[in-house]
Amino acid sequence: MRCAASPFLKPVIGTMVALAFGAAAATARADTLSELKAQIDALQKKVEELEQKQEQKQAQPVPTPPPAQTVTAGATKGSIKLPGSDTSITIGGYLKLDAIYSDRSVGTASQGNQFLFPSLIPVGPTAGNNDKNQLTVHARQSRLFFRSSTPSSYGEVTTLIEGDFFGADGNETVSNSHNFRLRHAYGSIGNLSAGQYWSNFINEAAFPETLDFGGPVGEIFVRQAQVRWTQPFTGGDWSVSAENPESLFAQPRTATLFRSDRDQYPDLTARIRFNTGIGKYSLQVLARNIRIDSATAPAAVGDKWGGAISATGVIPSVGKDDFRFVGSIGNVIGRYQELGFFPDGYLDSNGQIQLANVVSGFAAYRHYWTPSLRSSLVLAAARANNPSGTFGAINRRSESAHVNLIWSPTTPVNLGAEYIFGKRVVDDGREGNLNRVQVSAQYGF
Repeated sequence: MRCAASPFLKPVIGTMVALAFGAAAATARADTLSELKAQIDALQKKVEELEQKQEQKQAQPVPTPPPAQTVTAGATKGSIKLPGSDTSITIGGYLKLDAIYSDRSVGTASQGNQFLFPSLIPVGPTAGNNDKNQLTVHARQSRLFFRSSTPSSYGEVTTLIEGDFFGADGNETVSNSHNFRLRHAYGSIGNLSAGQYWSNFINEAAFPETLDFGGPVGEIFVRQAQVRWTQPFTGGDWSVSAENPESLFAQPRTATLFRSDRDQYPDLTARIRFNTGIGKYSLQVLARNIRIDSATAPAAVGDKWGGAISATGVIPSVGKDDFRFVGSIGNVIGRYQELGFFPDGYLDSNGQIQLANVVSGFAAYRHYWTPSLRSSLVLAAARANNPSGTFGAINRRSESAHVNLIWSPTTPVNLGAEYIFGKRVVDDGREGNLNRVQVSAQYGF
């Protein structure tokens, strides 16, 4: 038997069903709104974070490219680039004051009082007795250089111009001015270089550290015009050059030297350098044509070829200490010897050219007492086997010693004192000694 709902219950049941569905729908809507609100809050948080980052970015300065006419840093340390140029330019040098006290003066030859010039040391038992205890103070070693570097498809193009003030003497009475003179002026592209520079017969990296501008007497020392090719290899390099020739002759009956004006062949050199774990070494060879052109010699006199060889080394020792040496031998060293101590050729009594074997060298040790305080001891000698008949006043041998103490309170400053001994012996046996104390202050830039 089926039971039908009463008419009274139908509206009630319908209302209850509607309320149930309404409640369910309301609950569903409440859940959806809650999720939507959470999503909106998350989005708002993201927007706020982005706004904060944008504000921080705007607060930081934005780098701007330099204007086209601004000087910028160059490609090498301490260099600058000019506007619109790829060339890096370096300007440098130093100012140096030397105070030199000598036990004897070299007379009117003022350069001999300003640095060790062995050819000017007086010789003989009474030489220089009237010129004792000489004080000289000067700033002529002060130096200025300009260096450039420009990239190219053939390699770096580099130039160097350097000079100091050891040109013509100035007036010490009033202005103490001295002329600027050229030391170096050369350029290079790739392996090829040309201009005035240290001779390729020299390894300038082996020079010892002295306050004296002249340096040890056993040093090979000359700068001259040349064309050079340098070829690097693993652990070093080799180079060859053709350099300016000049023949300096000793005459039979006088101490006056004269130069030939008819040099026909360049001086030829070759050098090889090695960097090893036990030091840096080099070997140099020299070939020269010694030619005479003077009314003193008969027309039959021609020329002579000769050669020389030199070896150098810089050997590390304890800490920052090092030992340095140079040894040279040959019959055309001549003017390549320190300050042209020996002539290149000798004329005998018949006006014929004679060449003399020369042996020279030095040994130096540099010791660091502290990182900023150091000393060098340098012992040197040079001797020529002069041919018979050489005039008695022509140089035959020399010796020198340097010992110093140098303090560098900061990198570009050197303050120091040095004792210098020099000896000169001429062909007839006369000799002379020089004792000197030098105090120097050098400021680099």
